[in-house]
Amino acid sequence: MAVGGYTSDLERGDVLGPLTYTLSPFVVREYCHAVELHQDYFQGTHGQIMPPTLIHLDKLRLYRHACPRGTGPHARVHVEYDATFHDAVHVGDRLRVGGTVSDRYEKRGRDYVHIDMQLTRVSDGKLLIAYRDTVIVSYQGSNA
Repeated sequence: MAVGGYTSDLERGDVLGPLTYTLSPFVVREYCHAVELHQDYFQGTHGQIMPPTLIHLDKLRLYRHACPRGTGPHARVHVEYDATFHDAVHVGDRLRVGGTVSDRYEKRGRDYVHIDMQLTRVSDGKLLIAYRDTVIVSYQGSNA
């Protein structure tokens, strides 16, 4: 179990979180500026919702909490993700995010990790986003 260690040590079955937080307008606005999403519904001129790709920040929150020693001897390489959005996530929503390492395997000298995450609204428990992420955590020739 890598919980408490490095993200490069994550193993199948490791549980990340859950963590609870309130989605702030500042985080949404700053993220949207960085990725050039200038639409009104992201900038808050007519309400404000979380952009789909902001779910990556939740993954980093889980990593930081579950693996406080950092990435390990090698940086992660983000390979792909798949997200299913069930409902809009509004600024001010109290949210809970958690995840599980569903798989870890080696392919062509690289260690891959799949993490399945769920983002829910605390007030009613509604699933807002289901997210599956794939990263490479070590590669041939590494000691990770």
